[in-house]
Amino acid sequence: MEKIDLRKAGKQEKEAIRIRAILMYKKNKEQKEIASLLGIHKNTVNKWVKLFKQKGYKGLKEVKRGRKDGDGKLLNSKQEKEIQKMIVNKMPDQLKLPYTLWTRKAIKDLIKREYNTDVAIRTMGDYLKSWGFSPQKPKKKAYEQNSKAVNKWLTEEYPLIVKKAKKEDAEIHRGR
Repeated sequence: MEKIDLRKAGKQEKEAIRIRAILMYKKNKEQKEIASLLGIHKNTVNKWVKLFKQKGYKGLKEVKRGRKDGDGKLLNSKQEKEIQKMIVNKMPDQLKLPYTLWTRKAIKDLIKREYNTDVAIRTMGDYLKSWGFSPQKPKKKAYEQNSKAVNKWLTEEYPLIVKKAKKEDAEIHRGR
């Protein structure tokens, strides 16, 4: 039989092939013969037989491969939740940090202070992205701006200031 590539097979198909191999093994077929009939390598059959002997049919189930969730992280899930709560509920200056807005650097410094863990700036960005935070640019218009008061100032008060400045030969400077 032609060799099959189990990497391309679906989860159920892989499990069915494993079970078929074990049923053949139980009927006293040799592992080499089973491998030949199923189109797989004899070492694979040997591995499945060992798993079956150790764990039974549960050992033949598909196992998630790769890194487990949380592996390689600097913060555990409890610490992550605490930091997220601090970011949402407080401003950096309320937590006695020398910043006015939350930035990656501000959060990095908060983590360093709270957990004595140094996180790289780029890693901090990855954490923020996984937490659902995204970079934001501040709006030009203030939220508490009173448009009636602004219009009154522009139409009534500012022209008087300009007139007074001309009269006194002064300059008007605007600050942000």
